[in-house]
Amino acid sequence: MKAEIIAVGTEILLGQINNTNTTFLAEELAGLGMEVYYQSVVGDNPKRLEEVLNLADQRSDLIVLCGGLGPTDDDLTKQVTAEHVKEELVFDERGYQNLLAFFEKRERPMTENNRLQALVFKDGESLQNSTGLAVGIFYQSENGPSYLLLPGPPNELKPMFFNEAIPLLKRHFQQDEQLISRVLRFYGIGESELVTKLADLIKQQTNPTLASYAKPNEVTLRLTVNTLDESEGKQKLDQLEKEILSRVGDFFYGYGENNSLAQVVVRLLKENRQTVSAAESLTAGSFQALLGSIPGASAVYPGGFVTYSEETKAQFLEIDATLLKKYGTVSKECAEAMAQQAQKLAGSDFALSFTGVAGPDSLEGQKAGTVWIAIATKNHVESHLYHFNRDRNYIRNSAVMTGLDLLRRKLIK
Repeated sequence: MKAEIIAVGTEILLGQINNTNTTFLAEELAGLGMEVYYQSVVGDNPKRLEEVLNLADQRSDLIVLCGGLGPTDDDLTKQVTAEHVKEELVFDERGYQNLLAFFEKRERPMTENNRLQALVFKDGESLQNSTGLAVGIFYQSENGPSYLLLPGPPNELKPMFFNEAIPLLKRHFQQDEQLISRVLRFYGIGESELVTKLADLIKQQTNPTLASYAKPNEVTLRLTVNTLDESEGKQKLDQLEKEILSRVGDFFYGYGENNSLAQVVVRLLKENRQTVSAAESLTAGSFQALLGSIPGASAVYPGGFVTYSEETKAQFLEIDATLLKKYGTVSKECAEAMAQQAQKLAGSDFALSFTGVAGPDSLEGQKAGTVWIAIATKNHVESHLYHFNRDRNYIRNSAVMTGLDLLRRKLIK
């Protein structure tokens, strides 16, 4: 089956936002056995969108449109597509009730244009939006291609695709052969080094195949097998995974496209019935904010400290001011004192500390990218020195990710 993705939005054309939806959809469609032959980006212009749809009709079996389902004047995707396929737009009752409940809960009047988000094709299928308001649409024409309309915001598109679109597509497009994919996630190794260690596997790949993807501060491997028998296909993936982990297993931390190092750490803490606190300087609370973004984190994270200055390190964490004067804030001694005090004051099983120089300027004679991370328990503390590079935000994010991996390794022991 030939699939095509059309991203709608002038802001994408102007480079104001990154087109991450197309990458996500291409990978997921491939996993369903639907090869993406074409990708397009078109602005919020009815005439040009119609031109792209006419072209897609001639070459694709499934046309996926993302973006332009909102309430504003430039959100025209469903209106243009409805006219293109000669479909009447009607209100989806469930979607409309969701709209009403949203505004009622916020005690705000609903403007008339918001009703547009509940419009669907009369002869289409509605895809409910669990994280937003715009209803998605699937429409299968009699003699032409099928259309899948999804919202633009990734936090709406991804849940809708997983929860609504995948079951629908499997039902409408049953295939004898299937593609089974498995995503392995790695931290602490760069893509170039990972690919080098797996060079012979990549060069000799036939079925299953493997492909690497560089993510911010980590790397993923997607293993894919084309098979008629699901059990046989999974066995092939197991064999390939075993060989991969024999070479780079020390850097492997989990599975899945929708996984993260923070999620794994929270899960391990829960399984071990342990807690973690933190004292952050250069990361300014980023580590704790990331932990707090994971559902259920309250069970393992009682709270922590953000001590950006020397004064707050002494005041909030009760660190001896003479230690800070003697060794400085960018030091092994400061990092270990921060972690020990955070553990003691929060009463947690673990505590991490982050102190260093995010840049761009140097601090205390230390260049940008110099970072100390310490981890403490009631009876032990250890610290590690790192030298990260690139810009300020990358250095801060690298520190957070490294701290998570340091804690993960302690937990799996």
